[in-house]
Amino acid sequence: MSEPIITVERLGKRYRLLHATDRARYATLRDVLASTLRAPLRLARARARRRAAIEEFWALKDVSFNVNKGEVLGIIGANGAGKTTLLKVVSRITDPTEGRITLEGRVASLLEVGTGFHQELTGRENIFLNGAILGMTRAEIARKFDEIVAFAEVEQFLDTPVKRYSSGMYVRLAFAVAAHLEPEILIVDEVLAVGDAQFQKKSLGRMSQVAAGGRTVLFVSHNMNAVETLCTAAVRLERGRVVDHSTDVRAVVARHLQIASDSGATSVWRNEDNRFDNPAIQPTYFAVETVDGQPVREPARADTPLFVVIRANVRQVDPSIKAGFVLYNEESQHLLTSFSTDSPEGTWPKLERGDVEVRCALPRRFLNEGTYRVELSCGLHHREWIARPGYNSPSVYFTIHGGFSDSPYWLSSRPGLIAPEWRWERTR
Repeated sequence: MSEPIITVERLGKRYRLLHATDRARYATLRDVLASTLRAPLRLARARARRRAAIEEFWALKDVSFNVNKGEVLGIIGANGAGKTTLLKVVSRITDPTEGRITLEGRVASLLEVGTGFHQELTGRENIFLNGAILGMTRAEIARKFDEIVAFAEVEQFLDTPVKRYSSGMYVRLAFAVAAHLEPEILIVDEVLAVGDAQFQKKSLGRMSQVAAGGRTVLFVSHNMNAVETLCTAAVRLERGRVVDHSTDVRAVVARHLQIASDSGATSVWRNEDNRFDNPAIQPTYFAVETVDGQPVREPARADTPLFVVIRANVRQVDPSIKAGFVLYNEESQHLLTSFSTDSPEGTWPKLERGDVEVRCALPRRFLNEGTYRVELSCGLHHREWIARPGYNSPSVYFTIHGGFSDSPYWLSSRPGLIAPEWRWERTR
């Protein structure tokens, strides 16, 4: 069994917040002289107010976990959950209030753009400076120098002071230094979001190489696809505490996304108030279900089979009955409409009097990442609306996350409204 390279034991970080109780105002000399006589009493009251105005805030509390050598640990959670504070404590940028951290090996941190860079030094000089800070010899740095420069794509500005670099150049060089100088532990915050899309893909690829080389990575990101792809374990923080820690990264991410989603949205509707009381047909159930017939309760992968299911009570067998749905994205853009009568007439679902159920399979690897609204559409063709989308139809919701493709180039959602996986072939 692998030995822990990072051990976090009952870690806590406390800050003290001072809340202003009185609005400061300018005072004249006469005000100062007059207030001096009242100073002792006022001073006592002011001290009492200050004590009452000081609030203790625990950014981290009772955090414990181990990270084994070669493990890539994703740290996720909502904004303010304590992720960056945890990385700063692990990086020894700030001291913990309680608990302890044991690190076995050299640590390289990339928490902010240009962490550890000296503004007046050139890119070349900062590469050697950062390497020295990490404990590398000059020979070790020189051996990696050309690779760092090529990755950062700053050859033309290598001898320019970094204070003149753009933010993109800055972050490229900072990441290149941290990722190529072979620390045993690499700590990366959401700083990669600063770079462009091409650089982010390049950086994620480099992190995969770092992990494959047996080094340990702590990775904070809001890109859940990257976390699922890169990480071998995940920790979820909530209000400074560890609430989830598992090697089943996909399960941790799914629980995080479920909590973060709108609790008021639901993937199932039931006609509990006896709406749509039509002589021909009355819809009774509308849902987005998984393959086992259960309503979708958490974010689903794009490669997971999903079905739009409609149940209704057929009161009159009428060939003009049609049932279907309209699909919208989270910007309320109308993506598509589908009816049970879309295909040739001989293939329509057969409707008989009584309770019936029909369903339509959503195309796998077709929808992009996001939350979707589905509205029921039901009526008598060219005669009467029963449930009309955009007017009186019930809505259900579901979320797509990940599973877009097996290609290494699509770790996150694709540009565009949809994300179909189409196969290409060589024709000549």
